[in-house]
Amino acid sequence: MAVFKELLEYQKVDGELRKIEQELAQSDERKKFVQAKKFMETAAEKLESQDNRARNLKAHVAKLSEEFEEIGKNISEYAELDELVESGGDIAFYKKSVQNLVDRLRAMKGEIAQLNADIEAACEEYKKMKKQTIAMQKQYKEYNEKYKEVRSSRAEEVQKINERLEKIGANIPPEILERYKAKRKDKIFPVVAPLMGDMCICGMNFSLAQQGALAGGGVIECEHCRRFIYKEN
Repeated sequence: MAVFKELLEYQKVDGELRKIEQELAQSDERKKFVQAKKFMETAAEKLESQDNRARNLKAHVAKLSEEFEEIGKNISEYAELDELVESGGDIAFYKKSVQNLVDRLRAMKGEIAQLNADIEAACEEYKKMKKQTIAMQKQYKEYNEKYKEVRSSRAEEVQKINERLEKIGANIPPEILERYKAKRKDKIFPVVAPLMGDMCICGMNFSLAQQGALAGGGVIECEHCRRFIYKEN
C-alpha cells in the first residue's frame, strides 16, 4: 500500500482520538480545573504584592505622621512672635515661615487622609483576594478529581484506539510516523491532505519537481503549513 494511504488510514483513526481529546478539553470539569489551576499559579504572588503594598502605605503614613508632628513643634516655636520681633527679628520673614509650615501641614493632612483611604482599599482587596484563593483551592481539588474521573471514563476507549493506531503505524516508515506525531502534537490537523491542483490546501504552490515526488504514492511536506501532501489517483 502507498505511504499516503497508510497515513490516511492512520489519520482517520487518529481523528477519533482527537475527537475524544476535544470533548475532554471542552468538558466543564476540565474548564473549572484549568481555571482554578491558572488562578493558583499566580495567587501567592498576588497576595504577597497586596501585602507589600499595604505595608509600604503604612510606612509612608508613619513617616508623614512624624513629619507632621515635627512641623507642629516648629510652628510652636513661633508662638512668642512678639518677643522675636522685639528682639530685632524680621516679622515678614517669621510670618512667611509660619505660613509655609501651615501650608505644608494642610497638604500633609490631605496626603495622610488619602493614604489611609488607600490602605483601607488595599486591605479590602487583600481580604477579597484571600477569600477568592480559598474558594479556588477548593475548586482546584474538587475538579481535579472530577476531571480524573471523566478521563478515566474514556480510558478504555482511548486505549483501544491507540492499539489500532499502533497496528496501522507498524506499516508506516518510522521517520514519517514520528514527523506525523510531531505535527499532531503541534495541533496541525489534518496532518495529511490532498494536492489541490498544483498547491497545498493552505494555498502554497508546489514546483513540478515537488509534484513529481508524489508519483507512486509518495508524500511531500508543505513548507508553509507543514502538512503531508499526497496526490489522489
